[in-house]
Amino acid sequence: MSAPSAATDALGGLKVAAQRRLEDARKGKTRFTVQVGHCSQSVGATQIALSLAEALPPNSYLTIAGCDGACHNAPQVVVTDPMGGQRLYVGVTTENFRDVFEESKGLVPGDSPFLNNQHRVVLQGCGDLEATDVDEYLAGGGYEGLARALSGSPEEVIEEVKASGLRGRGGAYFPVALKWQGARAIDTGPRYLVVNCEEGEPGLFKDRHIMEGLPHRLLEGAIIAAYAAGTGEAYFYINAEAKLSASRMETAVEQAYEQGLLGKDILGSGFDLEVKIMMGAGGYVCGEETTLLNTMEGDRREPRLRPPFPTEAGLWARPTVINNAETLSSVPYIMQNGAAAFAEVGTEADKGTKIMSLSGSVRYPGLAEVPMGTTLRQIIFDIGGGPAEGHELTAIAVGGPSSGIFPTSMLDTPIKPGFLHESGVMLGAGGIIALDERVGILETVRRLAAYNSDESCGKCTPCREGTPRMVELLDKLAEGKATANDINDMRQLAEVVNAASLCGLGQAAGNPILSALHFFGDELAMMAK
Repeated sequence: MSAPSAATDALGGLKVAAQRRLEDARKGKTRFTVQVGHCSQSVGATQIALSLAEALPPNSYLTIAGCDGACHNAPQVVVTDPMGGQRLYVGVTTENFRDVFEESKGLVPGDSPFLNNQHRVVLQGCGDLEATDVDEYLAGGGYEGLARALSGSPEEVIEEVKASGLRGRGGAYFPVALKWQGARAIDTGPRYLVVNCEEGEPGLFKDRHIMEGLPHRLLEGAIIAAYAAGTGEAYFYINAEAKLSASRMETAVEQAYEQGLLGKDILGSGFDLEVKIMMGAGGYVCGEETTLLNTMEGDRREPRLRPPFPTEAGLWARPTVINNAETLSSVPYIMQNGAAAFAEVGTEADKGTKIMSLSGSVRYPGLAEVPMGTTLRQIIFDIGGGPAEGHELTAIAVGGPSSGIFPTSMLDTPIKPGFLHESGVMLGAGGIIALDERVGILETVRRLAAYNSDESCGKCTPCREGTPRMVELLDKLAEGKATANDINDMRQLAEVVNAASLCGLGQAAGNPILSALHFFGDELAMMAK
């Protein structure tokens, strides 16, 4: 990368001003931080924040952060004294919220195996930084990656990200720098950047945590990507139900414009970028990038034929880079610390970290960021604490409805991009649902298959007709009416749907059935006549 430039000087000025404002407003005061995310809202975090705001003692102030990922502890309040000492209060309610004023009832942060067994790159500071305060982000080193990017050429940025080994984190794991390079290579007319924050599948909640807890980190990554790809317009496409995520991203965008981090001549670099927020059209299939583009243009939520790929002809038939929220949130770290720092995390083949949404029968459900190559056992037991008390782990659903189910004999499987097993189980966007003896394999497969059937857009025949037929065969098996031939038909149908469908939803819709038949075939066969 090139030597520091006007961009770094401009950012330095913003950082000094931010630090001065923070010091003037907060020096010598006790900080009360309430973690408010979509998870903690459901158990009263917003009400706790309102109650605390009315009851704060003198010489103190309240901040609102996102959830740090320890959703099992929500609502959480962190109290930081003027000397930097901290106390953590978990499971706070509107009845006991005044306990946060008593030191003896607080915990020492940092003793949690849930957090200590993670390696945080993207999520660093989540739950600590005030979500909608650009000053805190700037004072903590925010936008330094952007300034470094703008100090060099777009080609240098692409090479840096290429050297890091960063691949997309939305499920396809395509090399990020190649997307940017491909769009930039088409050098006539406008280009666009679309940040895919649809995240509509069950068991996934990582992108929402990023938008709610670290909106400026995601925005910084998007600006860097736009600079590298040569785009002047960027769109954040956010799930229509993720209203808190959208609100915090909108605030971050407004603040970035005010600070000269968006708009004309960003940080004095000569680079211009306009950013808009769009709400998704609803539906799992909208996460598929060409379906997303159709809805942005006002068309039906259906996928397009490929080629051409979006980097050649995407939004309004112009070159378009589509990156996932987690993907872009990795970019500031790379630009600030260098490609080697990112590449040394993970494995030789698969670089960096992956954010995993952990739920189901575990003691500590929540969001975990771990190096590529971490095993399912480490995530479920070392971070998640193992199965819920009094229950036994029987299976693991990995990767959502587009993936499949593992038996416990596969716990030592390391996470990596793409398929984790030839039966169809893949990492996908990074969801893990631990199952115990209370949930049967057939019931689980049926739910996943039914979800895929319900979410099919209906455009292509294999998916439209095949997915409901698979559900019918599973129902027949559950009712004890299926034969061995029905099980064979179900296997063949799953293979055909996967092979002949138009988009990623249909091309993976058979995976839950194929993986279940591979690992639990004897159990399912016993249910047939």
